[in-house]
Amino acid sequence: MSTYNQIFGGKVNVLASDPSNPINGQTWYNSTTKVLKFSQASVAAAWASGGNVGTARNAFSGAGTQTAALAAGGITTVNVTATEEYDGSAWTAGGNMGTARRGNAGCGLQTSALSFGGYTTTTVANTEEYDGSAWTSGGNLSTARYSSAGAGLQTTGLAFGGYTGTTYSNSTEEYDGTSWTAGGNLATAREELSGCGTQTVALAFGGMTGSISAVTEEYDGSSWTAGGSLNTARRALAGAGTQTLALAFGGIITTVTAATEEYNGTSWTNSTSMTTARRSLGGVGTQTAGLGSSGSTATANTAVTEEYNGAGFQTTKTVSAT
Repeated sequence: MSTYNQIFGGKVNVLASDPSNPINGQTWYNSTTKVLKFSQASVAAAWASGGNVGTARNAFSGAGTQTAALAAGGITTVNVTATEEYDGSAWTAGGNMGTARRGNAGCGLQTSALSFGGYTTTTVANTEEYDGSAWTSGGNLSTARYSSAGAGLQTTGLAFGGYTGTTYSNSTEEYDGTSWTAGGNLATAREELSGCGTQTVALAFGGMTGSISAVTEEYDGSSWTAGGSLNTARRALAGAGTQTLALAFGGIITTVTAATEEYNGTSWTNSTSMTTARRSLGGVGTQTAGLGSSGSTATANTAVTEEYNGAGFQTTKTVSAT
């Protein structure tokens, strides 16, 4: 009788824990749980339920990844300072923001995040920095705005678009960890857009320009150029990923939508829709491991969190005798 070693030219590894990034077809024995496991690629993208947020809200800033996310500020029936941290299964309370606001944008990681702009009783330019437990003041934006978008990290952040209180903004600003300076203007001024990427390789998509927009623009660190348009024009959407591997989901068309699209650096393709249609939700992560949290349905704020696993992602399976 042939053995695994004879067929595949290698022994089954005995590991104390599952590998963090297994390849398709990899097989191992988990000596802690005493089960045989293998890795298998998914055949289709899918959204799955995550843990509900503690404070259902919309129009808040997000940062981080699918398994280490941050949600800060936003509006319930009033503007809030509440911050929550996600560990891949549950949300827990973090340090409150200094200024309650909605329509704030954000970027960075769960332990080194940035939140900027927004609306209190007026449009604000406030920037706050998070260290994993508390928020402290950073340098103010040059242009006060809300419903803008963000990309990058805490010390290399990017803010673009939004509404100043009187007009749609095409302004882009770059953060160096202390202060904001002017970057290249968007070609299309708009609010309620989404974005992703880094300070020098960013993506802006969707939004409101007086009408709902499908426009996508790509940033190279100094100027924006046209990219492929979204298939579904929308505003108040969320995004995740990079300039060449982006994810867009949720938002408003004429009503709230669950539509999800993936960007390959040239064009958008439709993917599996979210389970819960909503607008002004939080979006973080990557194209293959995204997170959509809270936001507003057609009737009320929702606490629902959904996790996106893109086509081709690896799942761990347990070998069963049945």
